[in-house]
This record gives sequence, C-alpha cells and structure tokens, in this order.
Amino acid sequence: MQTFIINSEGYNVYVGNSYGPLQTFLEEKKYAKTFILADTNTSEKCLPKFTEKLPLLKEYDIIEIDAGEAHKNIDYCIGIWKMLLDFGAGRDSLLINLGGGMVTDMGSFAASTYKRGIDFIQVPTTLLSQVDASVGGKTGIDMDHVKNIIGTFTNPEAVFIDTDFLYTLPRRELLSGFAEMIKHGLICDSGYYFDLQSNAMGSVDNAMIFHSVNIKNKIVLEDPKERNIRKALNFGHTIGHAVESYSLAHDKDPLLHGEAIAIGMICEAWLSHTKTGLEESALTDIKNFLLAYYPNYRIPEGAFAELAEFMKKDKKNEKGTINFTLLEGIGKFVINQTCTEEEIRQALVLYNGLFK
Repeated sequence: MQTFIINSEGYNVYVGNSYGPLQTFLEEKKYAKTFILADTNTSEKCLPKFTEKLPLLKEYDIIEIDAGEAHKNIDYCIGIWKMLLDFGAGRDSLLINLGGGMVTDMGSFAASTYKRGIDFIQVPTTLLSQVDASVGGKTGIDMDHVKNIIGTFTNPEAVFIDTDFLYTLPRRELLSGFAEMIKHGLICDSGYYFDLQSNAMGSVDNAMIFHSVNIKNKIVLEDPKERNIRKALNFGHTIGHAVESYSLAHDKDPLLHGEAIAIGMICEAWLSHTKTGLEESALTDIKNFLLAYYPNYRIPEGAFAELAEFMKKDKKNEKGTINFTLLEGIGKFVINQTCTEEEIRQALVLYNGLFK
C-alpha cells in the first residue's frame, strides 16, 4: 500500500499503510497514559488487529461504549469522562478514537473538553469516518435527536486511515460512506462523480479515499470554522440530517447516516433544479444514481412537520431561516440558499412519489 500525507491545519492525514507513521508518532510524543476508545463492534473486529500492528504499544486502557448513533449523547460522554478520570488521565495523556463516525465524533468531543483538552488521534474504521467524520476538526454529540448540536472545533493530532478495516464492514456500511464520496463529487469534482458512477461500488481503494479526503481537506483549510465555503460540505445534509433524526426517533432499524444523506441529496437536487438552475438532465442523473444503491424509504406525510422542526434546529441556520447548500451543476455548489417550508414539503412529496 502507498501512504499519502496531507498537510492539513496543523496535523497530517495518513491513508494506506499508516502503522509506521503511527508508531513513530507514539514514540516521539511519549504520552504518560494512552487510552483507546472503541465501541462494541470495533472492540471485537478491529481492536485486535490494531494492537497487533503496534507491538510497541504495550500499556493502554480500553474504554468501550455501546455501538450506534443512538448512544452519541451526553450520558455516554459522561461515561467516557468518568473512565478517563478513574484511570488517572491527565493533560499528558492521549485518547485514540478507534471506530466509525460515532466514536470519532464523541471521542473527539470528550477529549477536547476533558480537563479543557487532551490530545487525541483518529483511527477511523468505517468508510464514512475515513472519508468524512474523522477529518476536519469537528467534534460533537447529539441532543434530543438533533445531530451534532453540541460540539467544538478541535483538531486531532493526526488521522491514521487503514483501509484494511473496510473488509470488516457489511455492504450497507460501505454504501453509507459511499454517499459522502458521491457528495464530494457533486459539490466539487464532476469527473470524480462520474468515476464513482462507473466504479459502481465494485471496490474502494486508497486513491479514491485519498481523493475524497483531499476534497474535504482543501475546503476545511480555506474555512475551518464553517463561515463560508465549508458550508459546501452540507449539501444533502439539511434534509438528510432531519430524516436521519426522524428515523432514529421512530424506526426500529434506523437509517444509517449515508442512507439519510442520499435522501437529502435527491430532495436538495430537486430544490437545486427549481432554485439554482441545476439542469433537469443532471437532476435525473443524480436521482437515478442514488436510487440504484440506497433503500426506498417512504416518509409519512404526517412526519413533514416534525422534519421541519428538526431543520429549524439545525446548527447551520442563520437569522431564523433554514439554510441550504444547493447545486448549480454537477461539481458546482452555491451556499447560503434558503427555502420555504412549502418548497421543502414539495421536495419530500416528490421523493415519496418516486416509489409509487
């Protein structure tokens, strides 16, 4: 495997054979204590491989939490803080977040706030966390089913991506991450978008992951606090996050993040067609591509008001309006777009109409 190094805002992202750089990092830093945060899935499937690849990492404590977005809340975060406190973690300690987006989001938040901040690194184990959640310095937990409403902007010391972890994932989890890769192409790189179409999820290699990470990294470097261009990364997420929150609150088997974002991208592509000039042929292309891979999820019309309330609570909003990033074309985004509740309702109705 080839190792890529991306010089980000004060830290590096390694893609591929990252254990050599990680071993060097640990040897140079000489932390007093090391902790590994993992959920029940990664503790079983990823932790043994991770520790095997780092023979010099002999002394560490494991903090294990339940898997699933439903557990990314203040109660579980308090549990992490208590474990750090009980095990004597100080500001000279390191937290290794080994897992998917839930682990990297919540672990980063716990580390950034414990004793006003201890060092942490990301070792993302899902495609979603490798191409999106672990990069960019956002930390967060959910509250009242509102996604990432509590959090900080705090950079990790480094991100180490081992694509071999992807072999532990079911196809549904791979597709969840693939949705964010599609988004990267839609907002910034039409050639990449069409390459992903031709790939058809046959494989996801280091180069593809690097390409997605590089797109996000360039945007974050230009706007680390999401004041301007970084809002481009929110395409599909205004409606998508609301649908994800609704599903978490009501479904026995909730939608995964990427599945909800795929719904959001279809709806917001339609809004782009009506408001920012996305051509009908592009809308059809986006719709057909996403529908080929993501589940048909009929949204009850009685849920539209609840979805609107979730959108109103979204952290991206400004001046009391629901804020969107839309498309002018494939590979061309436009930020700070507002839509009325009626326009949003029409988008949801049109999405439901795709499954008659």
